[in-house]
Amino acid sequence: MEKKFEQIESDIIRVAFVGPECTGKTTLSKTLAKDFETKWVPEFMRTYLQKKWDEKRETCTWDDLEPIALGQISSENELIQEANKIIFCDTNLLELMIYSYIYYGKCSAEIEKYALENHYDVVFLTDIDVPWQADDLRDKPNEREFMFAQFKQMLDKQNIKYVIITGDLEKRLKTIKEVVDKILKNNG
Repeated sequence: MEKKFEQIESDIIRVAFVGPECTGKTTLSKTLAKDFETKWVPEFMRTYLQKKWDEKRETCTWDDLEPIALGQISSENELIQEANKIIFCDTNLLELMIYSYIYYGKCSAEIEKYALENHYDVVFLTDIDVPWQADDLRDKPNEREFMFAQFKQMLDKQNIKYVIITGDLEKRLKTIKEVVDKILKNNG
């Protein structure tokens, strides 16, 4: 099996956000990267699928998952080389794997392998207690509780430790910064 979805080695602390659509992952990643004077990894799936929608009015298909996975890990591997002690990942292969199971009932063996093997020092699961906002790509405004339960169930099933993030932006940032500061202190 190729290693195209593997993280490069780094001493940089990796923070990943996972969770249903429209739960604040991008806002949190961007804000924290600015506050910690480092880099954040945007969600490649959003850019890829927005382009597909704009050009062809098509949505995600099974065949899109591999290029999305490759784009996500490539972005992470590139940006981690520019990061300052820590990097914030708006999403990761774990999120893609969970979505793959929700939408297609399966996941490619290679994506799943690296989704479970790639390392993050902390994974934050973003709760649905923030307003949902429509856009071209979001499609589950009435299934937020189901989606959150699916994420939680998959993380639990795979024994992936995570911290649930709830509340308004200020509360979320405070909780995340407390966890991240402890990690930085322990790795200091």
